[in-house]
Amino acid sequence: MALSAEVYGGGYQLGPEDVLEISVWKEEGLQREVLVRPDGRISFPMIGDIVVEGYTPEYVRQEISHKLEKYIPNPVVTVLVKKVAGYRVYVIGQVKKPGQFVVGGYLDVMQALALAGGLTEFASEGNIRILRREGGKELVVEFDYSDVKKGQKLTQNVILKTGDVVVVQ
Repeated sequence: MALSAEVYGGGYQLGPEDVLEISVWKEEGLQREVLVRPDGRISFPMIGDIVVEGYTPEYVRQEISHKLEKYIPNPVVTVLVKKVAGYRVYVIGQVKKPGQFVVGGYLDVMQALALAGGLTEFASEGNIRILRREGGKELVVEFDYSDVKKGQKLTQNVILKTGDVVVVQ
């Protein structure tokens, strides 16, 4: 189960297709570049498969350290994100450039709409929805572009999570 970044002090949450460089100090055989698989797991020598999707690199470092303690006293583990590929959002409907966007940092709805080239002249500014999957359920978040561009109801300009779909009617 993925935990929010706030649980472990904030920071980037890992996702499928991210590439990690993991090394254990003074252990030449424990230096690997690993790909986060579609199931959200990685494989690492001596500990096997562990779930990393939704967790921060710091949390993963602590987990690997803890699991290696059975074999190596006080292991010094480093986890670096070599390639960010797991943070994807989708913008579809009445935008100039609909599609999938892989980004290297968090973005909000307005930023996603900007990446998609903005709204077309046929778009309904008050009829935008964010579709999100959480805990096996589909959530719908309403967004009114006309309010936000006037500087009103800014709380609806939420930070998008990986996999979110912004639908512009």
